[in-house]
Amino acid sequence: MTAQREWFEKDYYKVLGVNEDISEKELTKAYRKLARQLHPDANPGDSAAEERFKEVSAAYDVLGDSKKRTEYDEARRLGPMGGGFPGGFSGDFSGGMGINMEDLFGGLFGQGGPNRGRRGSDLETTLTLPFLESINGITTTVNITSDAACSTCGGNGAKPGTTPKICSSCSGRGVQAENQGPFSFSRPCGTCGGRGHQIDDPCQTCRSTGIERRPRAVKVRIPSGVESGQRIRLKGKGGPGSNGPNGDLFIRINVEPHAVFGRQGRHLTITVRITWPEAVLGSDVIVPTLDGGNVTLKIPAGTPSGQTFRIKGKGVTTSRQTGDLLAKIEVDVPTKLNKKQRAAVEEVSKILNQSSTSQDPTDMAG
Repeated sequence: MTAQREWFEKDYYKVLGVNEDISEKELTKAYRKLARQLHPDANPGDSAAEERFKEVSAAYDVLGDSKKRTEYDEARRLGPMGGGFPGGFSGDFSGGMGINMEDLFGGLFGQGGPNRGRRGSDLETTLTLPFLESINGITTTVNITSDAACSTCGGNGAKPGTTPKICSSCSGRGVQAENQGPFSFSRPCGTCGGRGHQIDDPCQTCRSTGIERRPRAVKVRIPSGVESGQRIRLKGKGGPGSNGPNGDLFIRINVEPHAVFGRQGRHLTITVRITWPEAVLGSDVIVPTLDGGNVTLKIPAGTPSGQTFRIKGKGVTTSRQTGDLLAKIEVDVPTKLNKKQRAAVEEVSKILNQSSTSQDPTDMAG
């Protein structure tokens, strides 16, 4: 079994100059900044920079892999294992005690397989849509600037026309084994920095990193009925992986308000203004719909302000169902009246007051 002895001896967070609670995205950002500064191509003949580059690469090989990072943190929490387990356990752990070290410490022990690739980071951007496009759906293009596979070398880090070679020191494994007594320890290959390959003629655009920060256009299909705050996931359209899959791109939707219509889930809303005589006597009013048409809404006599009527099937259509149009009545009360209008209203008020104080005997009998 192979144990990562260096995990107990080196603080990889300190190597990268980051805190232990750093996010995956910020960790990758910090690593890439150091890698560009310390890369041998940027520091020809500087052996100190080369050693530092190897150290940074080894640290990120562990912390940049979520599974390895979890194992590393747990190993450091438990403490050094070189002199045996706390409490005096030592010697051959392969049998007799019934303890499976692979179950206890996962990737701390094993045969040091080939260098595992790292998944690219997830990215997020915001797309603002007009109200109608959010309702109907649209195929559009999102423009982002982010790390991506180098446009010159295609992401392999080598000058066009050449290819990376398998590392002669580790045979492409990315690690080198070192036997010490009953244990076999592994460390990132000092020749290739744990990458498993060597580049003799590096790409001049990305300086052998295989990564280039550049603008790119991503095509996306927005389904009908999306709302503000929703996120759409585009698998593999995020940051580039390192010998592993790309991350994902998440598009957060922001919908512009409409001048006439509002929205409540799959239902549309609209405010319908009527006069107070229409509210008192009842009326038929024309209500516009989002598709450019209109419907006739029958207002019953005595309709109060604030009452809502449901117009079936005129809401938002999604893959599951179609909502309704909710028409909220707002009664306009005149604020300025001429003498004739005031006299008419006063006369109506007088009649209403009389009818409320003196009922017809026949009505009372009923």
